[in-house]
Amino acid sequence: MQVIDWPLIVKKHGPAVWQTAYRLLGNDADAADCFQETFVCALEVSRRQRVRSFSALLARLATARAIDRLRQRFRESQVYTDAVDVAAVSSGNPSPTQQLHTQELAIKLREALAQLPPQEAQVFCLRFLNDMSYRQIAKELGIKTNAAGVLLHRARAKLSELFEKDEK
Repeated sequence: MQVIDWPLIVKKHGPAVWQTAYRLLGNDADAADCFQETFVCALEVSRRQRVRSFSALLARLATARAIDRLRQRFRESQVYTDAVDVAAVSSGNPSPTQQLHTQELAIKLREALAQLPPQEAQVFCLRFLNDMSYRQIAKELGIKTNAAGVLLHRARAKLSELFEKDEK
């Protein structure tokens, strides 16, 4: 059985898990819940099998948990309007107009990701939010590299379609 130093794992990989969750969810409360769920799930995985790369496992789990929360948020927003707390992306000293535009785009992206099939959303997030290569994504998800490329292509096409539909 593998002996794991969890305090060290959390200290070493916690900031990346938090960043992944917060980028997708946009607020502290959801990111904190996702952070905890990610490490609990990692603990469960480590009890069933040997973990070769905690950074890759945690990135995948954080992304999946955050997407699940986005889906839940999207379903709930269909029933009532959800007030989303989105932090502006800092780019030096953005104007109020730029900040508003960034917030609107972040909200649209979160809503669109929630509408994608889970594996497509996960591949998109691992590629563009975690900067993983196709090969790394494929290895982490247990799929072929070509399949990762196809899923990413589909995700981008669907996101583009959703954004175009929203513009009309």
